[in-house]
Amino acid sequence: MSERSALLRRIRVWLAAFIVCLVLSGLTAFPLVHELHWAEDLLKSAGVDGRLPAFFEWIQRVRAGLDATDEEYPFVLYGTDWLAFAHLVIAVAFYGPYRDPVRNIWVIEFGMIACAGIIPLALICGPIRGIPLWWSVIDMSFGVFGVIPLYVVRRKIKQLEALTERADAPVPVAAAA
Repeated sequence: MSERSALLRRIRVWLAAFIVCLVLSGLTAFPLVHELHWAEDLLKSAGVDGRLPAFFEWIQRVRAGLDATDEEYPFVLYGTDWLAFAHLVIAVAFYGPYRDPVRNIWVIEFGMIACAGIIPLALICGPIRGIPLWWSVIDMSFGVFGVIPLYVVRRKIKQLEALTERADAPVPVAAAA
């Protein structure tokens, strides 16, 4: 296997993992009400309510808020359906770099900018919406952990680009003796 093929394969493995994570993240935004019930039950059976009471109380508060919203104003949850859809659409965008990484490196860079944008969003909107700081830190971790594979992929694409340029460079003709 050539160096170029091996590099392309590694890029695609990283991108496939990133795409899968985006899709899973999006799919989990659809059944929020049920997920919060499952999470509360699981945390309670694991004894988290006694060990991390503030965390457990937050989960209960969010679950109660979702239950009330679902019962009285279910159309508000349509916003989380759009959130899920956005994750799925963004995942599709990463097929471009999967197919042709050098030409579509801009998608990787766009993703890195989006990951960086999570931090000010959480720091500004979290307090406005009454989100505890420790939960905002969890939200910010998605940007921090999301940028890592994108950074690795970007570096590998730059290596691939350099290899491709060397392979495409004209070979100098030896002077006739």
